[in-house]
Amino acid sequence: QVQLLQSGGGLVQAGGSLSLPCVVSGDTISRYILRWYRQAPGKDREFVAESHWNTQVVFADSARGRFTISRDNSKNTMYLQMNNLKPEGTAVYYCNSADLWGQGTQVTVSS
Repeated sequence: QVQLLQSGGGLVQAGGSLSLPCVVSGDTISRYILRWYRQAPGKDREFVAESHWNTQVVFADSARGRFTISRDNSKNTMYLQMNNLKPEGTAVYYCNSADLWGQGTQVTVSS
């Protein structure tokens, strides 16, 4: 059974950085287009970024220039590196591929 396993997150001050890993458990990461979404309190879940097996990446306007995505195929892991975080980035972040979802991880950015 394929699962997306998340860890990381936490509390960071505005302007700080965090890295969120997403592990593809039960299959090979190269098979998957992987996405990040986030859901802030009281708001709909929104797209953040997308990673393809061929290194193509796509970012939402809110993430472009501050966030990067990388993959470590040897660890079956994708990383979302978030820099210069803003308080409006406070949300639960989810790893996704098609109908698979990670369990979510809380990111809180203090002003």
